[in-house]
Amino acid sequence: MLNILAVTFPFFALVLCGYLATRSGLLPKAAIPGLNTFVLYFAFPCMLYRFGSNTPLAQLLNPAIAGVFAASAVVIITGVMTVELLRRRDWNNAAFTALAVTFSNSAFMGVPLLLALLGEHRAAIPAIVAITVDLVFSSTIGIALSRVGSSGQHSVQRALKHALQGVAANPLPWAILLGGLSSATGLTFSKPVLQTINLLADAASPTALFTIGAILARAQANAPIHHGLLAALPITLAKLILSPLIVFALGSGAIWLGVPLDRYSFTVMVLVAALPSASSVPMLAERYGADSGRIAQITLASTALSFFTFSAAVALLT
Repeated sequence: MLNILAVTFPFFALVLCGYLATRSGLLPKAAIPGLNTFVLYFAFPCMLYRFGSNTPLAQLLNPAIAGVFAASAVVIITGVMTVELLRRRDWNNAAFTALAVTFSNSAFMGVPLLLALLGEHRAAIPAIVAITVDLVFSSTIGIALSRVGSSGQHSVQRALKHALQGVAANPLPWAILLGGLSSATGLTFSKPVLQTINLLADAASPTALFTIGAILARAQANAPIHHGLLAALPITLAKLILSPLIVFALGSGAIWLGVPLDRYSFTVMVLVAALPSASSVPMLAERYGADSGRIAQITLASTALSFFTFSAAVALLT
């Protein structure tokens, strides 16, 4: 266990550095959008391209992994929304609470953390697939459901349109696709361009982790006082414990039914589900008028607690 904590500690320490820098005022809040832009549009796409270009396309398009993640998303969203609606929350807040439980931070945290922990190139493949499923499938469903209670069918259609436009404008799926095509065709960029891509890719992990902390600090500072971390604890535990258990159950069922899902990928999939909530969910909640303060506290609490719960999951499964 101590060996695992020794690997995970630097990743969470970088998140803490970003959080403390922002809370103390050392990092101005006005600088956070710039950091986020650098990670989202420059560094991380290069990291995903480099990964995809060195991975067979069939592995990146693994239907067994994608199917289990998509089925898990449906189960989690349905379950969390049912509970939230029974607790008298409106459709908008129920949908984004469900998205916070479904949408793991597999992009900025999952890929580098899994590579560091497991030391194998293929360890990140389930995380790459999870990124695609969450961006294309889970977030689209969550945003569409958030509009159900607002103004009828037209609002849902508009939400679906906006969600799909957001997917098309997001560089991460395109970077994965471009890398996969490069792997399949053997075509690549010139050496100077590849060196530039590698420089940006190497900067992705530390900058992304620092930016996660900064985003969480800003979101917490903007949250209403009544949104305490203890109030977020039940949903946080659902994210960190219930979500990986659902992936474990559905993955085990898929293997039992004969779905070609190897045990190694299955283990990594459960670890991806055990990651904290994605830092993009509070921003989506704010954009669509949900209680972004509550979602931010869930994301912050899940990030803090996952240092222990994720490390425990790694110890149990590997």
